[in-house]
Amino acid sequence: MSSVVNAINGGVQLHHHQAKTRLPDFLQSVNLKYVKLGYHYLMTYLLTLCLVPLMAVTVVQASQMNLDDVHQLWLHLRYNLVSVVVCSGVVIFISTVYIMTRPRSIYLVDFSCYRHLPHLEVKFEQFLEHSRLTGDFDESSLKFQRKILEKSGLGERTYVPEAMHLIPPCPTMAKAREEAEQVMFGALDNLFEKTNVKPKDVGILVVNCSLFNPTPSLSSMIVNKYKLRGNIRSFNLGGMGCSAGVIALDLAKDMLLVHRNSYAVVVSTENITQNWYFGNKKSMLIPNCLFRVGCSAVLLSNKSSDRRRAKYKLVHTVRTHMGADDKAFKCVFQEQDDAGKIGVSLSKDLMTIAGGALKTNITTLGPLVLPISEQLLFFASLVVKKLFSTKLKPYIPNFNLAFDHFCIHAGGRAVIDELEKNLQLLPEHVEASRMTLHRFGNTSSSSIWYELAYIEAKGRMRKGHRVWQIAFGSGFKCNSAVWKALRNVKPSNNSPWADCIDMYPVKLVYA
Repeated sequence: MSSVVNAINGGVQLHHHQAKTRLPDFLQSVNLKYVKLGYHYLMTYLLTLCLVPLMAVTVVQASQMNLDDVHQLWLHLRYNLVSVVVCSGVVIFISTVYIMTRPRSIYLVDFSCYRHLPHLEVKFEQFLEHSRLTGDFDESSLKFQRKILEKSGLGERTYVPEAMHLIPPCPTMAKAREEAEQVMFGALDNLFEKTNVKPKDVGILVVNCSLFNPTPSLSSMIVNKYKLRGNIRSFNLGGMGCSAGVIALDLAKDMLLVHRNSYAVVVSTENITQNWYFGNKKSMLIPNCLFRVGCSAVLLSNKSSDRRRAKYKLVHTVRTHMGADDKAFKCVFQEQDDAGKIGVSLSKDLMTIAGGALKTNITTLGPLVLPISEQLLFFASLVVKKLFSTKLKPYIPNFNLAFDHFCIHAGGRAVIDELEKNLQLLPEHVEASRMTLHRFGNTSSSSIWYELAYIEAKGRMRKGHRVWQIAFGSGFKCNSAVWKALRNVKPSNNSPWADCIDMYPVKLVYA
């Protein structure tokens, strides 16, 4: 390969005979139309934001009244029936609107990431030798896979399912089910142990897995295993790519806003066994090299009594879907190659589309999280640029003022590099993403939770810290979740990093 093109399937790197394409420079090309969406989103909270100060002022004024003031007010209202009725109506209306519109708190009690079995580790040479022994890949494809591995940012201790360790591989339905059960039940067993929540107490279950959707569903497998109650509200999300973890989280949030005093469990995973590509089309070989076994399970609660023991409070979820555009819809596409082998094809327009989704998502999120001073500077620079057509570059908001920690989907080295550059992040801000990619590979929708586990394992999470999780996925989608830490979080012995955190961060060297 004479050159490299970086592309994303949730952040994958694609090598091709084209000139190098980078993620579009978000902050230098952002348009006012992207900013409008963010302020439109903010307006949904405006009524609540206005009502709270108004009620506070009313309470303060009332507290300063003495008995004579109260007597005079009573005499005034006694002889002004219309005023009494109007005032009472206004008070009732404001109270009703406030109660109906105030956001209900969603708490993250705890979460768990699947702890892998040591015998499933795969080193580069072992991976390449197994690929050669299958007899499905020609010499060019084997060299291509070696180059991808060497430049990917993955380490030598990532994991593939047991079916892919066999010679020849055994990608059967039975083996795929075994993989799904192993990772989901492993993460859930750990979660229930950590939280002391009984499975029958769970009222909402959301499971997401993009490429493996058996019948009965994965959510039904969990219901059957843990004997969950018969009226549980269960959902199974498929085909939504690496950002499905945030989508599942957003769905669980909406359900918790409706159903009071409930627990919700969100399980995010991807299945490797039946989605290994055994062909020679370069763009379809990328997932073989980068995607690895992983799973996360998250326990959410809307019970006020859980605030004391909860780790985080959900502040915002922002979803961006570019699927209305044909190019965006087809840029990550599961299909058959010329030989009839099924794989995921990556479009040459992928990076451009990802950049557009990123711009929209970040500018939607910006008004919700950035300090007003940053918003004013950013907005003013855009207006000046628009009105006077100058070459003035837009002011780059300092996202470090809004967030203390960043969990960028560990889909590939390229997307982490470009987000670090575009958002002017420091190396420590992307450390969790790089180390997760190195240690576990691209675990799809669960990667942002392995990253959060890394931050916790390092003892860096403090009360009041804000965390930004952002992920990309087919469709094309870019989704964000913002959390606020409710307490100092201590490292856990059940963390997937427990046996290796002292070895990280490692210095990454690319071939």
